[in-house]
Amino acid sequence: MGNVVPPKPSEPISPKPQSNPPQNYQQAQSYQQAKSVDNQQNYQTPVNSSTQYQPRPPVVQPNQYPPIQNIPTLKLVHTSGRDFYFSGEEGFIGRRSANEPNFIPEIDLSIIPHQGVISRRHARVYWDWSQKIYMIVDMSTNGIYLSNNILNPGIPYRLISGVPMQLGQDALVNFTVTYV
Repeated sequence: MGNVVPPKPSEPISPKPQSNPPQNYQQAQSYQQAKSVDNQQNYQTPVNSSTQYQPRPPVVQPNQYPPIQNIPTLKLVHTSGRDFYFSGEEGFIGRRSANEPNFIPEIDLSIIPHQGVISRRHARVYWDWSQKIYMIVDMSTNGIYLSNNILNPGIPYRLISGVPMQLGQDALVNFTVTYV
């Protein structure tokens, strides 16, 4: 037991004397006021000089709506010099028909020469927000060619500005894809 230090006997702790609660209303009121003043005089705010508080950053609420982004206008320049425009999120390239009087495609090619090779719903075009480009999906009987490459039906392809587009076979209906 060489390293053991016996504890020192401590002084017994005696509780503070409590005053008896007052018996009537006036005594109770003066007792409460005296107790309140006594508590205020004895209270000290703790001081800790090593703690430095940083102000909280302001709370920033997230936007409920994404910022409005403009979709460019798709422009198809026909070899005849006629321009066809589309500025929506989704639509069809095709031609009107007497068989379907209620269907009018967003890009209506009924007025161009050789329109017979164009299906009523030749293609679906839509804006792809993630790629920020118009896409085209072949839905036709006679096909679509981009840069002389035939598209697989039902598969979306990017419509890149400056690329030649042919609708149908035999190079009868040709456009240049641009954006404005």
